[in-house]
Amino acid sequence: MILRRILIANRGEIALRVMRTCERLGIETVLAVSEADRDSVAARRADHSVCIGAAPSHASYLNVAAVVRAAQRARVDAIHPGYGFLSENAALADACAAAGIVFIGPTVAQLTAVGDKLHARRHAAAAGLPLVPGGAVASLEAARDLARAIGYPILIKAVAGGGGRGMQRVDSPVDFESAINRSMAEAQAAFGDARVYLERYVAAGRHIEVQVLGDGERVIHLGTRDCSIQRRYQKLIEEAPAPLLTATLRTAIESAAVAFATYLAYRGLGTVEMLLDCERDCFYFLEMNARIQVEHPVTEAICGLDLVACQIAVAEGRPLGMTQEEIRCDGHAIECRINAEDWLHDFRPSPGRVDLAEFAVGEGIRVDTHVESGVDIPPFYDSLMAKIIVHGHDRPAAVRRLSQALRHSTIRGVANTLGLHRAIADDGAFGIGGVHTGFLEGFLATQTGKTPTSTPAAALTSTSTSAPARLSTPTVTPRGDASANPGATP
Repeated sequence: MILRRILIANRGEIALRVMRTCERLGIETVLAVSEADRDSVAARRADHSVCIGAAPSHASYLNVAAVVRAAQRARVDAIHPGYGFLSENAALADACAAAGIVFIGPTVAQLTAVGDKLHARRHAAAAGLPLVPGGAVASLEAARDLARAIGYPILIKAVAGGGGRGMQRVDSPVDFESAINRSMAEAQAAFGDARVYLERYVAAGRHIEVQVLGDGERVIHLGTRDCSIQRRYQKLIEEAPAPLLTATLRTAIESAAVAFATYLAYRGLGTVEMLLDCERDCFYFLEMNARIQVEHPVTEAICGLDLVACQIAVAEGRPLGMTQEEIRCDGHAIECRINAEDWLHDFRPSPGRVDLAEFAVGEGIRVDTHVESGVDIPPFYDSLMAKIIVHGHDRPAAVRRLSQALRHSTIRGVANTLGLHRAIADDGAFGIGGVHTGFLEGFLATQTGKTPTSTPAAALTSTSTSAPARLSTPTVTPRGDASANPGATP
């Protein structure tokens, strides 16, 4: 079928991002908005908007019934959930099927398979992927026994978790009971599910992920990304391809991701996330995100594809219009997430009026944002204001371009993280590449004078700097001209 009218069940920059592709493909857009977003930039740009509830997320963007009712009233063909909110919610996908509306995402069964982290671990093991030592726990005593068997430090993780919620690091048995209680309470509050599981904590780890695309019969990958610069397990900077991997290791990670998605007969866009243990020189499966990622622009930049167009093409029932051999990864791309947070004061949220918002423009620079001068940043939602993405012919060129783009971008009126990203872009360890997930804590200590709670991380240069194998340029594209870069948000 051909999709002609889509409801975007999201807000902010991802809503605008989906709109750009829909506009290019001649698809009419209906934006679902909360009362707080009635006059947002996205609402003004959409062909139509419909209010689905009050400002709090649970009353609007997380309300499955309200979203489906809005879609039915608007007589749309499909719902695009973006990322976050209901994007991986099997209940929404199921409700769409019952209402005769296309859900732009994977099947209900696939959402269920990977949405529960323990289910995902079992499926990954069945597909032959290596797992971080750990597992489910049914009682406090069983958890203590497993923690002893794994060895400290360990991570306690929420079964239904994401975005670092419910995650606790435990360094010794003395702290175990209080940490598991905190984790369970946070998981219950965030997801309505208090179940947790344990994994060995990998101190010198890198967060490597692989973008996959499937049509239900065939799966291809679109290369790797490195998302190791994180604050409280939430990503701040992403780049593609992941630097400082040997060709052998890169191929093994990509092949494992494709094997897992193939095992699931995956349909749509997804990301298989891996943890690279730099001390042991091996990798483990972490989870799969069954949606478009915040960091998808870096993959678009190196592959020359419009990933939202790819999602729409698959949702229309089209087979993949490209083979693995036709995918060519060209150059290097880096993305910085600019948040309304005071990074010098423990990333304190900073909602309010944006007095001035100006972003760099130029060759190899893309800005995805829903922020302009005079808009308000509401206190109800994620603090992401903009993503600054740069592309260069190699990583050093991309780092230089990133530094320039950040220096030529300004946000005033609310505290924001532009200054933090400028400092990181000019940092020597970041310039080398391959930093692990502890990098930011040590870096912040040098910027603020605070003592880090764990050993600061430096660049990891033990892995080979050999470049990834070159792949050929795609010759077949999904609906529309998918080679067109989505470009900057006006």
